[in-house]
Amino acid sequence: MDPRTCLIVDDSRIIRKVSRRIVEGLGYEVDEAADGAEALSHCTAALPDVILLDWNMPVMDGLTFLRRLRALPGGDRPKVLFCTIEADPARISEALAAGADEYVMKPFDGDVLAAKFEEAGVG
Repeated sequence: MDPRTCLIVDDSRIIRKVSRRIVEGLGYEVDEAADGAEALSHCTAALPDVILLDWNMPVMDGLTFLRRLRALPGGDRPKVLFCTIEADPARISEALAAGADEYVMKPFDGDVLAAKFEEAGVG
């Protein structure tokens, strides 16, 4: 069986590094992208099983990326967990309406992320 894959999309190298350590600990192979445009080009080449997605990024933000991902052939397959400091319920609803599967508040730790993976059905 192929290993499960996760794409971490965040403009912060530190957040990508911390997230990578947690996600690899959950048994995933991890790739990284620094913005939505980079993530989209990664996804057109190979769709990951799970995407950890930051909201506020340069070039292409998380919401724009998510809408474009969901429009790709097979783009409905990856589970998308939005990771952000946005606590506004209207913004959370917007992310879920655009196709996010789960929502993770920053800062998060391994326990929180593992629980969110479970909730999204990819634990």
